[in-house]
Amino acid sequence: MKHAPRSPSEKPPENPPENPPEEAPAAWQGLPSWLLTQTAHHAHRLVTDAFSAAGARGYHYRLLATLAEFGPSSQAGLSRRTGIHVSDTVGALNELADRELIERAPDPADRRRNVISLTGEGERQLRRLEKPLAEAQDELLAPLSPEERRRFTDYLSRVLDHHNRG
Repeated sequence: MKHAPRSPSEKPPENPPENPPEEAPAAWQGLPSWLLTQTAHHAHRLVTDAFSAAGARGYHYRLLATLAEFGPSSQAGLSRRTGIHVSDTVGALNELADRELIERAPDPADRRRNVISLTGEGERQLRRLEKPLAEAQDELLAPLSPEERRRFTDYLSRVLDHHNRG
């Protein structure tokens, strides 16, 4: 993507997160927030690349996995449960429906809304996505032992749970 040229008075952009400085300044290189942010960028790239190679997106996985675990749902319910904005949910569901991974049917209790269900092909696609997702997790956490991975995941879960409750 080409960017418009900067005027001479504009400051050059800061290093984007995907291009961190070769050596971060000591003032922030040990801060948990910096470390989490940088690690999150790597995690996002690894998972995005893994899903892309499988012809999918992260939203697809999240929606399919949610339907598999919780069963049929409204579009609004899926949006709330997955944390995907409702307009993005609709777009991703359209993509999944075009590939016959989900089906929409009128809600018998309220004909104005649709109920989304996972198809057999959707279940198979979800299973196919589990391998590249697991490989991305392994690559992300490669320097950690299995026990360290478990503890690290537990710590991250505790921090996230704390902030989600707030």
